Amino acid sequence: MSQYDLVVIGTGPGGYVCAIKAAQLGLKTAVVEKRATLGGTCLNIGCIPSKALLHASEMFEEAGHGFEKLGIKVSKPKLDLPAMMEHKTGVVDANVNGVSFLMKKNKIDVHTGTGKILEKGKVEVTDADGKATVLETKNIVIATGSDVMPLPGVEIDEKQVVSSTGALELDKVPGKLVVVGGGVIGLELGSVWNRLGSEVTVVEFMDKILGPMDGDVSKNFQRMLKKQGMEFKLSSKVTGVEKKGKGLAVTVEPAKGGDAQVIEADIVLVAIGRRPYTEGLGLDKAGVTLDERGRVKIDTHYKTNVDGIYAIGDVVAGPMLAHKAEDEGVALAEILAGQAGHVNYDVIPGVVYTQPEVASVGKTEEELKAAGVEYKTGKFVFSANGRARAMNKTDGFAKVLADAKTDRVLGVHIVGFGAGEMIHEAAVLMEFGGSSEDLARTCHAHPTMSEAVKEAALGAFAKSIHS
Repeated sequence: MSQYDLVVIGTGPGGYVCAIKAAQLGLKTAVVEKRATLGGTCLNIGCIPSKALLHASEMFEEAGHGFEKLGIKVSKPKLDLPAMMEHKTGVVDANVNGVSFLMKKNKIDVHTGTGKILEKGKVEVTDADGKATVLETKNIVIATGSDVMPLPGVEIDEKQVVSSTGALELDKVPGKLVVVGGGVIGLELGSVWNRLGSEVTVVEFMDKILGPMDGDVSKNFQRMLKKQGMEFKLSSKVTGVEKKGKGLAVTVEPAKGGDAQVIEADIVLVAIGRRPYTEGLGLDKAGVTLDERGRVKIDTHYKTNVDGIYAIGDVVAGPMLAHKAEDEGVALAEILAGQAGHVNYDVIPGVVYTQPEVASVGKTEEELKAAGVEYKTGKFVFSANGRARAMNKTDGFAKVLADAKTDRVLGVHIVGFGAGEMIHEAAVLMEFGGSSEDLARTCHAHPTMSEAVKEAALGAFAKSIHS
């Protein structure tokens, strides 16, 4: 048996970051990973490969439709899908190898196999050959992440009916792609295949895309995606998928009931969300309590109801975001080392990596109205921004929401090129309790896209200059 201060089950962003921070703070640490490679869903079959395909497909689109407007004449680009997939694989390999290097650098033991909590202080690891090893440890962290949410009555075979995993591995561009779910994953992967030539139809149960995101953002963003060729069926649900010849027949009904219609598809992507992954962890036997949604219940210090067992990331409550999991991993490692770890859940940015990007941090207008908070709004469109005009990236806007009395910024929402990078000045501002005037009076370089954020802030406390 091996004796550790900490054993982390799962090496996604939450797990491996927690392990590294713990090792840096002097704790003898090990990780358990069932995959042959480290990095979890995010690095292997999620965030990283999807961003590789998003970028590649954006470049394909730009070469085919954007260059001529800039005075660059090229012949029509030809898609080499195997090479694009090779680029994606290379990006994944580089990232997972990077995590392996960090494990060695920080002297963290890696145990490959399926982890199971036998009891407080004991983790059993079963390798591919069925050999079991027991690790003894003072503390256990559950960082097993999440899995694809199934659609009742629809079987995912990862060939014709795919999850996000299968959608990253298609060997040809589908003629017709039906995406079930208008959330982040569905829109990102739908936009990839739309740019590469698919006819994409998104079926969404709610009356808007992007679920909890700001309604103004959602409405305008849907309009942009429709302009790019994506079709939407809102307030609708998929009730069945049947094979029809070489294709699929997708039955769609109104969410509130009504006459069904059938849509033809070559591929159906099920992207209705994710659920916590707790299967086979031995939580029942260990006495670890789950909530009504199958998430591990924790206190404010990430501790479960069992001493010495903790949980972070997608497996606990909160947004299922890699960076949220990372911050929780750092905070927990600090707590275990006797420090004061903390995560500010009011300032966790979210990004949709489409083109244009969508980025958000803090409260939406809908949330502020529901809470009865009086607020001011400042909004500035990128079509009035000099840098955006120069790059032909004028779609979208920046919006700042500030408290009507104190001027403290409560939320910032951006739709536009590079929104995922621009959102962080808002996150830093909000972390320090800054006001819209603070942001508006901070000198921004000209010409930059970020000036639109400054102008939106200016509009919240006074008036924008350039609109």
